[in-house]
Amino acid sequence: MTFADDTAEALESGVFLSNSELEPDTLTTFDELVEFFDRFGYTGDRPTAADLEPVRAIRTPLRDLFLASRDDAVPLVNAILAEQHALPQLVRHGDVDWHIHATSDDQPLHVRILVETAMAMIDVIRDHELQRFSRCAMDDCEGVVLDLSRNRSRKYCTVTCTNRAAQAAYRARQSED
Repeated sequence: MTFADDTAEALESGVFLSNSELEPDTLTTFDELVEFFDRFGYTGDRPTAADLEPVRAIRTPLRDLFLASRDDAVPLVNAILAEQHALPQLVRHGDVDWHIHATSDDQPLHVRILVETAMAMIDVIRDHELQRFSRCAMDDCEGVVLDLSRNRSRKYCTVTCTNRAAQAAYRARQSED
């Protein structure tokens, strides 16, 4: 299953954000929030310092959503959409063709993130694709893995964990010799 670009971007940004909560916490400053905003191409009002704590506060609920079963994810998505008064509409801006926004660009950043992620999860749930999410294969990591690869082979949440696993495998092979 290939997701629409806006769906994949919302899922990727949500997973990145939920994983930022892990040690070391990588979303502790306003500059890191702005970097996140720019990296994932959010539209609308740029974040302010007041957005930092509300965005940090949604990381655990996003992690819970990504790791929920299909039936458990549905009420989480519905609650987000209801609480944020989501109203899906088709929009086009910049170089991006028609796509769905379910909240206005002047809403606080954490609201836009929650709603965009919930809307993306609708596609995931309807297409029976929750197996695209898993926990990182590193024993000491609680990261969320989003596997959008065709062969569904991604096992690690970040390049850091991938590198750690490769180093461990290399050391294990060396010790066998």
